[in-house]
Amino acid sequence: MNDERYMWAAIEEARKAQSLDEVPIGAVIVYQDEIIASGYNIRETSQTTLSHAELIAIQEANQKIGSWRLEDCTLYVTLEPCPMCAGAIVQSRIKRVVFGAPDPKAGCAGTLMNLLDESRFNHQVELTSGILAEECAMLLTSFFRKLRKRKK
Repeated sequence: MNDERYMWAAIEEARKAQSLDEVPIGAVIVYQDEIIASGYNIRETSQTTLSHAELIAIQEANQKIGSWRLEDCTLYVTLEPCPMCAGAIVQSRIKRVVFGAPDPKAGCAGTLMNLLDESRFNHQVELTSGILAEECAMLLTSFFRKLRKRKK
């Protein structure tokens, strides 16, 4: 299944973040069955609030396509988008989002709320959740477990 194949690519991006001691979240954007952009969380490295995997991938896709509109693209991300990223996804007109693990603290693609399917916005996003959810969640769980051990 293509969703799993592209989610594995997002997991590889998350591992890049992990190698930098960043929270392991990764994203890829697919257009016409080809990965055109990728990103991983570098918030600590850059000390920039906007350095989420999704936003980095969206910016790269904008440059690749030459437009702010990503209407025929699918975003794959290892963790459910936060409110900031969900807003950027809606604004960029991404057609579909596929995420792995839910985010009980900040998830805005169905867990706390669903900004991607808000009828009052002028764009709604197709949503698929739970693709390789265990693998995505395990990356995060092991990262935070190691972090807690280091702090003791």
